[in-house]
Amino acid sequence: MLGVIALGAAGVAAGPALSNSLDSLLSGLSRQDPTGLTGLLPNAGGFRYYSVTGPVKPVAAADYRLTVGGLVDRPASYGLADLQALPQHRIVHDVQCVTGWRVPATPFEGVRLADLLDAAGVRSGATAVHFSCFDGSYTESLTLDQARRDDVLVALKMQDQPVSHDHGGPVRLYVAPMYFYKSAKWLSGITVTPTVQRGYWEQNGYDVDAWVGKSNGRDDAPTS
Repeated sequence: MLGVIALGAAGVAAGPALSNSLDSLLSGLSRQDPTGLTGLLPNAGGFRYYSVTGPVKPVAAADYRLTVGGLVDRPASYGLADLQALPQHRIVHDVQCVTGWRVPATPFEGVRLADLLDAAGVRSGATAVHFSCFDGSYTESLTLDQARRDDVLVALKMQDQPVSHDHGGPVRLYVAPMYFYKSAKWLSGITVTPTVQRGYWEQNGYDVDAWVGKSNGRDDAPTS
């Protein structure tokens, strides 16, 4: 394991070819690592592999579905191709984890969450949005005002490539101004609710409102 840690550290500073190989290697190791230590390693892009449930079974692009429901007039179900056919928006923003690491100027691309909410027709009495994921455990929430921000995406691309399974693909949430735990991986459901429902990390002591530099007892500079 110490050798893997040394290898991971070397890969961050390595050239693209070696970094891509290390990315693949660490991804495979993390799925079979009972210690969780590989979750402490950055991969080639500076991100770290993490799952709240252990291994997560991938969902093929052809089988993927995202549902939108709850307090809406027009519940909907989207396949990956349906989401790809909608207007796409690109954000380049720092990613900040509450554990301290940051990946600067990271591109994400996808559908504005606000557009999906508008298409569904949010009903009176709704104040929040709850997110569920196909790993069966990861959940998140935003207030309706937060969810309607222009920098909140249902992301289909990350670093100008389709979102990989390890990074929460084929579709993940991306909440640019908040700590990265709010950007739920393996997104499968969007439910409009009357009140905020605490997500997985909030149930384990993390702040519900996770603005970078203004929550979780940290003093990180806001992402930009």
